[in-house]
Amino acid sequence: MNIEELREYCLSLKGVSEEFPFGETTLVFKVGGKMFCLTSLEGDLSISVKNDPEKNIELREEYPAIIPGYHMNKKHWNTISVDGSISDDMIKNFVDESYDLIVMGLTRKQQQEIKNS
Repeated sequence: MNIEELREYCLSLKGVSEEFPFGETTLVFKVGGKMFCLTSLEGDLSISVKNDPEKNIELREEYPAIIPGYHMNKKHWNTISVDGSISDDMIKNFVDESYDLIVMGLTRKQQQEIKNS
């Protein structure tokens, strides 16, 4: 997976916007105004995604390419090096889980707006 494939995948999800709130080199994907995935446009490709705290611990133990979220709440966020050691399908699954977690935390009205978009 490369940055364009990641971008295309994230933008294919309902209600997603892309922004640069942390400067021109950090691409952030949001749903309902909340971040679910971010990546740097510089250096080797890595993404930060949100997940269940207990699952995050398991993932970090199982995959060397997954570390606590860089500059994020390390309990809730993981940073994943996209170095080929984790399949593209699995990376998409991590993005989906983060997206779903954020959508579940939105109001019913926001969820309905996203569903209907």
